[in-house]
Amino acid sequence: MSERSFTVIENEWITLADGTRLAARIWMPDGADKDPVPAVFEFLPYRKRDGTCVRDESTYPVFAAAGIAGVRVDIRGSGESDGVIDGEYTPLELANACELIAWIAAQPWSNGSVGMMGISWGGFNCLQVAALKPPALKAVISIASTVDRYNDDIHYKNGTHLSAQLSWAATMLAYQSRSPDPEVVGDRWKDMWMERLENEPFFMEEWLQHQRRDAFWKHGSICEDFGDFSVPALVIAGWADGYRNTPLKAVEGIGSKAKALIGPWVHKYPHFAWPKPRMDFLAEAIAWWNRWLRDEQNGAENWPQVRAYIQDGPKPSLRREFDPGTWVAKSDWTAPEMDCFYVEQFGTLAPGMPIAGAKNHDHYLRSPLDTGTMAGEWFTLKPDAEMALDQRIDDAGSLVLETPPLAEAREYLGQPVLDLELSCDADLANLCARIVDVHPDGTATRVTFGVLNLAHRGGNADPKPMRKGEKTEVRLVLDAMGYRFPAGHRIRLSLSTSYWPMVLPPPTDPGLTLDLASLGLALPKLGAHEAVTLPEPANPDPLPNYPELSPPESARGVERDLTNGLTEYTIYEDTGLHEHPDTGLATRQVRDELWSIVEGDPLSATGTATWICDMQRPNWFVRTISSATIACTATDWLISASVRAFEGETQVFEKSFEKAVPRDLM
Repeated sequence: MSERSFTVIENEWITLADGTRLAARIWMPDGADKDPVPAVFEFLPYRKRDGTCVRDESTYPVFAAAGIAGVRVDIRGSGESDGVIDGEYTPLELANACELIAWIAAQPWSNGSVGMMGISWGGFNCLQVAALKPPALKAVISIASTVDRYNDDIHYKNGTHLSAQLSWAATMLAYQSRSPDPEVVGDRWKDMWMERLENEPFFMEEWLQHQRRDAFWKHGSICEDFGDFSVPALVIAGWADGYRNTPLKAVEGIGSKAKALIGPWVHKYPHFAWPKPRMDFLAEAIAWWNRWLRDEQNGAENWPQVRAYIQDGPKPSLRREFDPGTWVAKSDWTAPEMDCFYVEQFGTLAPGMPIAGAKNHDHYLRSPLDTGTMAGEWFTLKPDAEMALDQRIDDAGSLVLETPPLAEAREYLGQPVLDLELSCDADLANLCARIVDVHPDGTATRVTFGVLNLAHRGGNADPKPMRKGEKTEVRLVLDAMGYRFPAGHRIRLSLSTSYWPMVLPPPTDPGLTLDLASLGLALPKLGAHEAVTLPEPANPDPLPNYPELSPPESARGVERDLTNGLTEYTIYEDTGLHEHPDTGLATRQVRDELWSIVEGDPLSATGTATWICDMQRPNWFVRTISSATIACTATDWLISASVRAFEGETQVFEKSFEKAVPRDLM
């Protein structure tokens, strides 16, 4: 199909049945009024005018040139859309999405077939909307998303409390505090801004009300009933991201209508993600849309059910530009055969300590509370220290079991499983397990990990305290991996009772007694597969470059006060100030986080996340400064938040919030 010219509609108002106007940006193939076209819809709170314009402008023009309209709509209360956001993936949001799909399908330029696409929030809601079966929605592409909102998102993981929950709550507080663009909404911009500032929720308050897997998290978790899902779904993720489990879970639950694709990437679209190699996502997406939105018989339904990049012994580095490895395909995904390791398969308990002398004895483990500083972010946006670094520092505070050097390479794809008997002298404790590739020079690459709040050992819906001092069987399913351990490398299992700051500690620090003789680790064998080649994008730099008015800056560090036992973990991210060349709107966001903990005192754990968001044009400048904190007592989570807004140099708004939320076996 030859490329078509297209027109960009910078702002189209779509009025919902309740009178709310939502703002859309549309890439429209020319001639669609005479020759109707399919459309791809993306529904986000991240602001089409500035927040996602860079990636939108790398994607939707290519779709439009292929004769596919792109419709990018801001969720209510974001960008230039009316109203106030009411939470994540709420019934109102999903109902609005269904209404928008019907609107798109009814337009004279539409052929009546709509696809829905997105990464992260947009990846979540396209799966959730598809489960509602709006008639015009024919296919989805979901990137870096989840089928299980409780266990595979930024809030909780197997009953542990992820610090990303505060980080994300602070992010959304900052994002939703931003003003609409006066150039689009006119003189009412300030009234709209004040309405948002006054009424936007602090999401973490609601999230903390649901510390177990209840109806709140089941809503929007399509794993609750995969039978409700009948739309073809291309589900994509990266091994460097927190959402790495979703593609395999999707094909296991949805079946043949789902196709899984997993690369080495961080939380980005595959045509501009790191680490490389990238893949030509745009060509793949166009083929997907043409198959399901145009009924083009191009064989997309026969793509392998799983395609995955098998990492081949990458080393951690200050910036992971490229991961060595190979692409493989499995036509049909089935439960993998497991490669089982017991104590006898591990040569040492710790470097230099033979396992034989300890395997029939219980081992007491209580990791330093700051074990985990090399873990990186739960979800990653850059291939730097956001990714897991050399694990030797964290392994020093862990129980380490290690194989002898491998006589031959071993290849794996799927989720590892750890079985273990242990006991604890408190109601709850956390267990972290990490699979580590130990290179011949000692460098330690984290391959995957899993965490478990032991009160959730029997499930996340009805946690129960540990039976103090009583030996208990537990099973921990780790995150998915696609990895080749080369010959001469060692496979290490690292166990710790802390994984801070990624995981917040329980109120006490009792340690665990592990029965090493009971330990069993099962790694999923790659098994029968085909080697495949995934084309890389022709354009090595597909993102547009906007004029830079001030440079970006990034810093991440760990500081240990050896006198007072205090560890501080700091994050600083400044996007720099960039101006959109067409709209003249310049924006900048600064994230500044501080996490701290004192050794021996889990109740000392605190986190603070502060954001500055600037928007400006000549003779117009607005800024919001928002902050969110978490601290704790033995019985409560203590959260607070504040927002201040400025027009020019004048403060025009301020509010603050404090709340104590009871801990629920967490």
